Amino acid sequence: MRDNINKACREIGKVLLGKEHEVKLALACLLAGGHLLIEDLPGMGKTTLAHALAKVLGLDYQRVQFTSDMLPADIIGVSIFDAASSQFTFHPGPVFTQVLLADEINRTTPKTQSALLEAMEEQQVSIDGETRPLPQPFFVIATQNPESQMGTFALPESQLDRFLMRISLGYPSAEAERLIFLGGDPRRHIPELTRCINVEQLAELKQQVRALKASDSLIDYLQRLVHATRYEQGFTHGLSPRGALALLQAAKAWAFVEGRDYVIPDDLQAVAPAVIAHRVSGADVTGGSQRIIAELLERVEVVAGSANI
Repeated sequence: MRDNINKACREIGKVLLGKEHEVKLALACLLAGGHLLIEDLPGMGKTTLAHALAKVLGLDYQRVQFTSDMLPADIIGVSIFDAASSQFTFHPGPVFTQVLLADEINRTTPKTQSALLEAMEEQQVSIDGETRPLPQPFFVIATQNPESQMGTFALPESQLDRFLMRISLGYPSAEAERLIFLGGDPRRHIPELTRCINVEQLAELKQQVRALKASDSLIDYLQRLVHATRYEQGFTHGLSPRGALALLQAAKAWAFVEGRDYVIPDDLQAVAPAVIAHRVSGADVTGGSQRIIAELLERVEVVAGSANI
């Protein structure tokens, strides 16, 4: 099944050209049991990544376009009175799916944004006094435009913390963009992508990720990184215990995607920008936070008592 992960990466790479690292991060986020936030300019491939990921994994997929007039009921569903039966009938919203694309989540109001909090954290929603479980797996891929653009509502820290990773796709390379120009819009090939992993296999892969062991020396390095975010200058606030656990789980998933059944410091370093930046600073994902994280990885010793090279 590890080979199937590589196949899935290659399949997604057919429609998201030149973004192998970001595709692996998205897969690692799913395998770690988290949710993904993609922040970038419009037209950079955010929706393409979400749709292609659902396609190659054979998962149910729903897309919600967030707008300023959207209500929580538009996401989680609503109970409607049926005159014939004299009863209320629940009509589930788009949140009842396996892969939910929350498109431009920061274009809706905080009240509607919060409708996803319970779903993302508890894998369930509470409506009319009844708790309804969500399909499994349940994976939210939210996209947001930079806060500098008009009509956006910044996600609060409590909402940001629900996302295991926050990434940015960035502009394509010159070579990848040339292939896009020559081949046309890659999105039209999404229906042609081959399913590489089924739901049962995905559940087993997630279990294998959770079972990966981290050595004592790796945990020591993790603790030094966490300590640096809490007590050294450059951070608005430090990484919480939940954030530190998220970093370890993401590193395990990255190691698994890379074909290893053990975690090394390189795995922590590979996922650290995506996991830490939105938890320790409110700066833009492509700006100050990323620079601070890069400096952190340069400064903190991999092995205690040694100097990073």
